[in-house]
Amino acid sequence: MEIKEIKQDSKIILEIAGRIDAANSSQLQNGILLAFQKMKHVELDFGQVAYIASAGLRALMIGQKTAAAKEGAMTLRNVGEMVMEVFEMTGFCDILNIEE
Repeated sequence: MEIKEIKQDSKIILEIAGRIDAANSSQLQNGILLAFQKMKHVELDFGQVAYIASAGLRALMIGQKTAAAKEGAMTLRNVGEMVMEVFEMTGFCDILNIEE
């Protein structure tokens, strides 16, 4: 998995590419937490994410809780069909802010 950070106006965009699994979910979690240290609004671009495991869901949950604690927002964009199915099956589509 690779993460590219882009600063844009009042938010940070994290472009994520690859599979999110137990081996690299801590990298995603750290990237999200570091972004929230810089700005209150973080956008995750999932356009190149083909798979997410439960460890990745945990990283997103921590990111969502961090956003709430900082009175900010975390938004997911460009979520693919396979990853969206995981979000729907686990109920994460009701917890996360997912935009088309």
